[in-house]
Amino acid sequence: MIRSGDVPDAVLEATSSRRLVDKAAEDLAAARRVGGRLVVPGDAEWPAWALLPLANAAGRGLRWACPPLGLWVRGKALLSELLERAVSVVGARAATGYGEHVATDLAYELARNGMTVVSGAAYGIDGCAHRGALNAEGRTLAVLACGIDQSYPAGHTQLLDRITGRGLVVSEYPPGTQPARHRFLVRNRLIAALSAGTVVVEAGVRSGARNTASSAAALGSVLMAVPGPVTSAMSAGCHELLRDGLATTVCTAAHVIEAVGQFGDDLAPKPTTESRPTDSLEGDALRVHEALEPRIEQSAERIAELSGVALTRVRAVLPALELLGLADRPETGWRRTKANHNPTKAPPTPQTQQTNNQQPAPT
Repeated sequence: MIRSGDVPDAVLEATSSRRLVDKAAEDLAAARRVGGRLVVPGDAEWPAWALLPLANAAGRGLRWACPPLGLWVRGKALLSELLERAVSVVGARAATGYGEHVATDLAYELARNGMTVVSGAAYGIDGCAHRGALNAEGRTLAVLACGIDQSYPAGHTQLLDRITGRGLVVSEYPPGTQPARHRFLVRNRLIAALSAGTVVVEAGVRSGARNTASSAAALGSVLMAVPGPVTSAMSAGCHELLRDGLATTVCTAAHVIEAVGQFGDDLAPKPTTESRPTDSLEGDALRVHEALEPRIEQSAERIAELSGVALTRVRAVLPALELLGLADRPETGWRRTKANHNPTKAPPTPQTQQTNNQQPAPT
C-alpha cells in the first residue's frame, strides 16, 4: 500500500524514506514463529468500527490520529471479538500500593462482567490491569510499542505469554521492532481507540497515561479517572482531569460500566443495600424515633419536647414503634430498640395503624 501510494498523504510523507524497503516475507515469517499473524483492513477480524474514531480525527487534521495500516497480533482470540466489549485501564509505571490495588480490583471485576481489559503491558498500573483480568479468567489485550516478538519489558515475559493464552498481544510495528520513546506515544492512541472508554487509575500531570487520556478525549471516547490522595503526585494527573471536567469520576467497575453506557444496561451490576426497619418511617414517626435513646428511658412528655412533635401525636406513635420493634417501655419510660432486619411479617407502620384504628362512619 505504501509503495503504491494508496495511503493518506500524512503516512506517505512520513514513510517516504523507507518506501522501497520490502521485508514483507521476513516479517510474516517472524510473526508465524511466535504464533502471530498480520490483520489488515478487509480481514474478518479487522476492528473497523473501533478504529473509525481515528479516521474521523485524522480527517479533522489531527495527524497523530492516523489509523494503522495493519495490526500484528499474537494469540488465538479474534481481534474484533475481543474489542466488542472493551475498556482501557492505564496509569503510572511507578504506581503506589493504592493504585495497584485499585487497578487490579477494577480489571478483575470488569473481566468478570465479560469485558476485555486493554492496556500497555508496562510495569505498574498496566501490569496490574492485565493480571487482574487474567485472575478473573477473563480476556485482556496488550498493545505494545515494539514488535509482537519482543518481550518488553523483560520482567513481563511470562505475563505476555499468559495474555496470549486468554487474549491478544497487539502492535502496529512489525516483528523485530525495538521499543523507543516516540513509539510509546504513538502506541497510546491505539490503547485509547481500541476500547469504548479509558480509565486512568494513577497519572502524573506529565505522563504517558495522561497522554493516553488526551487521545481518548480527542477521539470522543469516554474518559474516566480514579481519584486518589490529594497528597499523592501519582494522582495529580487524575485530579487535573476531574477538575477540568474532562473525565468522569469512577471508583468501582460498576461505575465504569455505567459510564461507558454503550453496553452498560446488560452488564452493570445493580447496587444493593441492606434494608433497615427504619426505612419505612417518615414524618412524625421518624422524628419521635430519633428522639429516643437506647439506654435512657424517657417519658412521652420529654420525647415530645425533644422531637418537636405534639404530645398527643407522640402518645399515638410510640405504641406503633413498639409494634415495629423499634421502641419499648421497660418500666418508667420509652427507649429505642434494635429491630431484626427483614421480619417475616412486618407490623403496621404508625401511619397505617392510625388509619386502621379509625372507626367507620355510621351508615
